[in-house]
Amino acid sequence: MAKTKLTGGVAHRIPADLNKSLLSSKVAVTAWEDITPLARNEWICWVISAKKSETRLRRIKQANSKLTKGMRRPCCWAGCPHREKK
Repeated sequence: MAKTKLTGGVAHRIPADLNKSLLSSKVAVTAWEDITPLARNEWICWVISAKKSETRLRRIKQANSKLTKGMRRPCCWAGCPHREKK
């Protein structure tokens, strides 16, 4: 049976639109499952932090593409502000 819901990150659950996009590619699913929960959290937060819907859609497409090409975290982004810092 094929997966319908991918695992989220440490602070964020994977949103439905990102989940759907990643599930469209076996390579993206494999990459997603191979990265750490913290890395998944960074991708999720990068997508959901977009202020405009156009930006969010672009980031979802980029996340799928970049994960498929082997990138493990979003590039040139300060990181998730929702993580607890100790």
